[in-house]
Amino acid sequence: MPSNLIAIAQTAIQAAQAGLNTTGHNIANASTPGYNRQQVIQASAAAQNAGYGFVGGGTKIGEIKRVYNEFLSNQVVSAQTNYSSLDSYYSQIRQVDNLLADTASGLSPALQDFFKGVQDLASNPASVASRQAILSTADSLAARFQGMDNRLSEIREGVDSQITSSVSVINSYATQIGKLNESIALLASDQFKPPNDLMDQRDQLVAELNKEVKATVVKQSDETYTVSIGNGQPLVVGGSVFQLAATKSATDLNRVEVGYLINGNVSTLPEDALTGGKMGGLFQFRTQTLDVAQNSLGRIALGLATTFNAQHQLGQDLNGNLGGNFFNTSTPVVTPSILNIGNAGLTATVTDATKLTTSDYQLQFDGTNYALTRLSDNKILSNTDLAAATAAAQTDGFSLNLVAGSIPTARGDNFLIRPTIDGAKLFSVAITDRSTIAAAAPIATTNGTTNKGTGKISPGVVDASYLPANGGTPLVSPNVVTLTYDATANTLSGFPPTQDVTVTINGVPTVNTAPVASIPYTAGAKISFGGINIDFTGQPGAGDTFTIAQNLSGVGDNRNARLLGALQTATVLEKGTATYQGAYAEMVGLVGNKAREIQVNTDASSAFLQQAKDVEQAQAGVNLDEEAANLMRYQQAYQAAGKVMQIAGQLFDTLIAAAGR
Repeated sequence: MPSNLIAIAQTAIQAAQAGLNTTGHNIANASTPGYNRQQVIQASAAAQNAGYGFVGGGTKIGEIKRVYNEFLSNQVVSAQTNYSSLDSYYSQIRQVDNLLADTASGLSPALQDFFKGVQDLASNPASVASRQAILSTADSLAARFQGMDNRLSEIREGVDSQITSSVSVINSYATQIGKLNESIALLASDQFKPPNDLMDQRDQLVAELNKEVKATVVKQSDETYTVSIGNGQPLVVGGSVFQLAATKSATDLNRVEVGYLINGNVSTLPEDALTGGKMGGLFQFRTQTLDVAQNSLGRIALGLATTFNAQHQLGQDLNGNLGGNFFNTSTPVVTPSILNIGNAGLTATVTDATKLTTSDYQLQFDGTNYALTRLSDNKILSNTDLAAATAAAQTDGFSLNLVAGSIPTARGDNFLIRPTIDGAKLFSVAITDRSTIAAAAPIATTNGTTNKGTGKISPGVVDASYLPANGGTPLVSPNVVTLTYDATANTLSGFPPTQDVTVTINGVPTVNTAPVASIPYTAGAKISFGGINIDFTGQPGAGDTFTIAQNLSGVGDNRNARLLGALQTATVLEKGTATYQGAYAEMVGLVGNKAREIQVNTDASSAFLQQAKDVEQAQAGVNLDEEAANLMRYQQAYQAAGKVMQIAGQLFDTLIAAAGR
């Protein structure tokens, strides 16, 4: 009897001691990240049949159990990866938002100052100060475009650097998880003796991994984890670890991508496959905001330079020459994939800056056909020959050309086309001599000095067809076009014999094919030929003449300057739907609204993450008050077990003494 009692007391002491140790372990790790509290699971020991009934044999320790709820833990991990993605996105987009919306350093003030200078020139075309002022404001505008593009490029470099850093962190976590898998597999052969602390460490690493990128975990029968990322690409399988690598894009060596490292080679993963976490947020920001913002800024710069140049070329400078390019512009950037096998060379040209989008494009050769894809919406614009691809590209403002003598010979060869990426970077002022600013119109009209009627010819303007590059024949002194009115026939004659004459009445044009002997006279009708546009008012008299000649005294002429100033409010971008300022405002609004959306979602995600953590910790976390109570409970149990041991000893001594008598 005493020996049985001693055995029972011994099991009680062992159980109390295990409880004290476990409680102390919980208290010691109360602040350890990822630690789940543990508890001792006890059960009664097997009873013995004493004839009159079963006598208990004390207690035994079933296991040291980790208080872990897989569902709640997965909720925390999911909330964490979503929050990390949004937080990473927001930390980047707010930089772009602040840059674009800044009232001092944004583009709007520079645009307004430049066109203020143009308007001043229109008011004072002969003023040296006004001419110098427009050059100064143009230089400031160019510096603003270049400065903003440079800042966006710096942000891009920062994103690439963070992606590279994230890859290193992911590889480190994957390696540690693989090692823990091996240790856990060895120690978890007995399901009732799990290595709780190692499992906590592994779960914490999985949580940390999800801060970098969304990872999916599948628990195996041997208690190891299979961890995958993206579209199911394995990262950790048991003790095997697959390493990621940061690499340059095949079609853009300034862009960092992520892929698998296999036998020293990198197999690139699609950006949209790596979602969640810091890396997913960086990829989303770069694709959805940064690329669009930089292309949008470039499109505005290209549109401004191209349309301003086109109008400036229709003017006349102080030297009597037609205007040249006022701004320097960029050409589309076309880069072949470094994986291309064929020797094809491809170039692109902006054909109509007013039709340009903010998208990049891909041209891929499948061995027979060329597929042109707009990457912003992944729409295939053409999927036949190069001529069809070029025709499709022209609807978006650019054309494509294969370099002579080069032929794609390999299926899958592709090219990245970025029509606007360098628009702001290479925007600069082309002229330095203020006398070459073409503020005047190149033609001058006069009414005959002996005219008897009330007919008057307008000052006249020219359009793009007046330029030699477009087939025009500019008037050069002493060339003069003299139109004569025939009162009997009510017609005008004297038009150049090689030019068609278009007469527009009430918005309806009528083309008279060259040679044109005469046209009916209609007051208010618009008459165009050889790029010259005039109209008449009043009623000419018989034999009245009207002359059109080169402008030989254009120093004080502001006709072209006024047309240049009118471009500020003209809808010349986005296929004729937006002004320069409107396109920039749209760009600012797009980024601003997205930034606000991400901020709101980040705040909501943060609150959800904290809620998920609180729920999980309420069950699995260490409660110091509860552990303090457990200490007292196990202490009392230990003392009581000791008392049982003491009594059992006294009984044993009594038996020994009785036996000696």
